[in-house]
Amino acid sequence: MPKKESFVKGRIKGMGYAIKGAWMLLKNEASIQVQAVIAVLITAAGFYFNISATEWILQTMTIALVMSIEGLNTAIEEMADFIHPDQNPKIGYIKDVAAGAVFFAAVAAVIVACFIYIPKFQNLVITL
Repeated sequence: MPKKESFVKGRIKGMGYAIKGAWMLLKNEASIQVQAVIAVLITAAGFYFNISATEWILQTMTIALVMSIEGLNTAIEEMADFIHPDQNPKIGYIKDVAAGAVFFAAVAAVIVACFIYIPKFQNLVITL
């Protein structure tokens, strides 16, 4: 019977796979690249406007939500294309539903950004 790897080794190995997957997404997927650029810009805005700890938490969670769901959408699309490479209404439905999940997350992200940054921009304009 083969020796079972330790819990810690298994978690480290799993983290390696996760980092590899994140890198593959960033390297190969335009949608994730766009989201990453937006995340960097929003993070820079957070430093510029000195947002509160609560705002940082909301912003970080929102960025993570959008990028995570975008990654899952990519995985679903890749799997669907692998299983059924030809155009198929059911596969199209599955891909559209996955894209819809990204849309919900993106709308939530825009709402959070508006709550955080509209008052900051208003204050900036007032002080100018």
